[in-house]
Amino acid sequence: QVQLVESGGGSVQAGGSLRLSCGASGFVLSRNCMGWFRQAPGKEREGVAIIDSYGAIRYGESVKGRFTISRDNAKDTTYLQIDSLSPEDTATYYCAARIGTGCAPGVINSFHFYTWGQGTQVTVSA
Repeated sequence: QVQLVESGGGSVQAGGSLRLSCGASGFVLSRNCMGWFRQAPGKEREGVAIIDSYGAIRYGESVKGRFTISRDNAKDTTYLQIDSLSPEDTATYYCAARIGTGCAPGVINSFHFYTWGQGTQVTVSA
């Protein structure tokens, strides 16, 4: 069964850091396109970062320089390191997989991803 499970969210103060984890099962994470998205209340889901099977990485414009995506192939896990957190980063963060095909070109779009985790909440206080 294909499954993604996120962890690592929490409540932090502005300026702090978090590392989110996403464990995959039922498929080989390193052979597929993996992405992180976030959705704040009342807003559309936003693409944060993706990493393809070759290790190529892209970030959403709003998070460049503060977010870092990585993966541990041996653990079938992808990570999202978030630094210099601000209240504007408050959202539910989702891990997603685009299995069987590479990452789509262009802007990171949730429509290109078919497998999703349940999400992990990040709350940043001023």
